[in-house]
Amino acid sequence: MVFCCIYTIFATGNDNLIMKLHIFNPEHDIALASNLENFTAPHAGRQLRGDLGWIPAIWADADDVVLVDDIDYAEKALKKFCANSKMKISCQFVNQYQLEQFCFDSIEPWGWDCAIRHFLLRWGASDESVPSLEAVENIRRLSHRRMASEVLKELRTFGTTGESYCCAAEEAQTMIRRFGHAVLKAPWSSSGRGIRYVDSELTFQQQGWLRNVVNSQGAVMVEPYYNKVKDFAVELVSDGKGRVECLGLSLFHTLNGAYTGNLLATETAKRELLAKYISIELLDHVITELCTCLGKRLAGLYSGPLGVDMMIVSDGDGKPCLLHPCVEINMRRTMGHVALSLSPDSDDVKKVMRITMTDNYKLKINKL
Repeated sequence: MVFCCIYTIFATGNDNLIMKLHIFNPEHDIALASNLENFTAPHAGRQLRGDLGWIPAIWADADDVVLVDDIDYAEKALKKFCANSKMKISCQFVNQYQLEQFCFDSIEPWGWDCAIRHFLLRWGASDESVPSLEAVENIRRLSHRRMASEVLKELRTFGTTGESYCCAAEEAQTMIRRFGHAVLKAPWSSSGRGIRYVDSELTFQQQGWLRNVVNSQGAVMVEPYYNKVKDFAVELVSDGKGRVECLGLSLFHTLNGAYTGNLLATETAKRELLAKYISIELLDHVITELCTCLGKRLAGLYSGPLGVDMMIVSDGDGKPCLLHPCVEINMRRTMGHVALSLSPDSDDVKKVMRITMTDNYKLKINKL
């Protein structure tokens, strides 16, 4: 069965109002881990969705519709963002109670999972209008960190590094002792969550965490700890028919594994920054191989945006930096895609896109 990220909805209401619906569901990764239709996101996830539900307006077309919790709040937030960023964005917002007033010819959430599927069905979508449970399960399977481990093996070449293993509890402890300093990752988890940095012997708390992950998700990923020099990602799109295209690079920042911001710059400027550490010829070769590898794996299973996190690492011994070509694979839209929508036209202009949190979450753009 071929899954596409765009589905037809036959909603009640005015059939002349046919358009695309965008949904920002940043709790998607946690929803994949829970795999529950009646999933309730943690408070932080619900607040992030409520505060930034308007951001699909950045890449949506003028006639598209964006689902938000509070229309008045979303309109004010978008107006303020446009004033600060000097952008002109036109988009219509709706809340869940208004969904049946429209006939949407396609739906594009941040990511598909059984929770967002169930939500749409509950608010008037027909079974034919959303991906099947089988299709959603395919996305969940493709989102398992095991896939990144498998793709990594296919991308390894001279100038690259990277190991990642999907382990049961006892095997994981053996791998940890082998690496000495290791990173444990839950197979499904959101940014900054589900990750533990460990030494050769696990603490009591770490042993408990490991058991809980293996019991709930069936395995744990074990990787050696790398001396990271720079985070970046390759933002892609799959047509679901065997073709994966590179949309651009994403240079981002993290704190304790959690996303904090993106560089806004031209592709030329971003490549020049990466060229200080690694060969651009190597990067181009890896991206080509990545697109080929993912094209084969996603054919007939997934159509839509995705991103592959990479990093530049150093052994600190004066040797050339190495490229880790597949740290994570996100089978959804990413903040890197958002950054590409905001990239400047001039090579001389560089800005930073950040998500800040005081009383609420805000998306801000600042000059470097």
